Amino acid sequence: MNQTSNWVKGIAAITLFVEDLAAAKHFYQQVFGMTVFYEDNDSSVFKFGSMLVNLLKSTEANELIAPAKMASRDAGSRFVFTIEVDDVDAMCADLATRGVKLLNGPMNRPWGVRTASFIDPGGYIWEIAKSI
Repeated sequence: MNQTSNWVKGIAAITLFVEDLAAAKHFYQQVFGMTVFYEDNDSSVFKFGSMLVNLLKSTEANELIAPAKMASRDAGSRFVFTIEVDDVDAMCADLATRGVKLLNGPMNRPWGVRTASFIDPGGYIWEIAKSI
């Protein structure tokens, strides 16, 4: 690809559809230790570095994505969000004190990364990772 035609500067925001906005907001505050960056009746936004994570009530998804359809939480996972940490094992211990149950890990992956994963109330998978 021609470098001068690369218009992508980075991901500014992602929107996650959630069935229970209050539970998702509480999870992000407790587990990630974050404060709300912006909120209204239908969404709560958190700032992860320079990227915004918008938790949007699933009842409002159609307005945002129509004519596409929103999949249900139980339809299965299609992606993973990865957060780089200094120590996966120590972070897992810390997450356990916050009531987080791990989906998997900690484990060393064949591609040279130690990881562990958990699921938020919206069904989204978060992975913590550290190169080994």
